[in-house]
Amino acid sequence: MRARWLLVAFLLMPVIEIAVIIQVGQQIGTAWTVALLLGMGVLGAWVVKREGRRAWLDLQGAIENGQPPARELVDSALILVGGTLMLTPGFVTDIFGFLLVLPFTRPFVRRIAQVWLAKRATTYIIGTTDRPGGGPPRTVVPGEIVDD
Repeated sequence: MRARWLLVAFLLMPVIEIAVIIQVGQQIGTAWTVALLLGMGVLGAWVVKREGRRAWLDLQGAIENGQPPARELVDSALILVGGTLMLTPGFVTDIFGFLLVLPFTRPFVRRIAQVWLAKRATTYIIGTTDRPGGGPPRTVVPGEIVDD
C-alpha cells in the first residue's frame, strides 16, 4: 500500500510541477517564472538555515535542561523534510516546504504530525485484531509457572 503511494507521488508530482510552471510561465513570462523559482529557492535556503539553527539550539537546550525533546525533534524533522521539498524545483513542493519550515505554520503541521504519529505508535504497540498487520506479532507459548 505504501509503495503505491510512493509510486504515485514520484510519477504524479513532476507532472503537476511541470503543469504549474507552464501555467505560471504563460501568465507572467518565462524570465519572470525562472526569476521567481530562483528567488523562492534563495528565500527557502535562508529560512531553512535560520529555522534549522533555531531548532538545533532548542534541541540542545531541552537536552541540557533534562527535558524530553519531543517538540524539538518533531520540529527538526519537519524542517528537514521542508528543506528537502524546497530543494526540489517547482512551486507546489516549495509551498509545502514553506508550510513545514515557517515558524508560524509549523506548529499547526506539528500538531497534525504528532496526532498521526501517536495513532501509528498506539496501533503498533497495542495492536488491533480487526485488521491484518495491526501490531507486533504475538506468540503464545504454553507453559506453567513454577514457584521456587
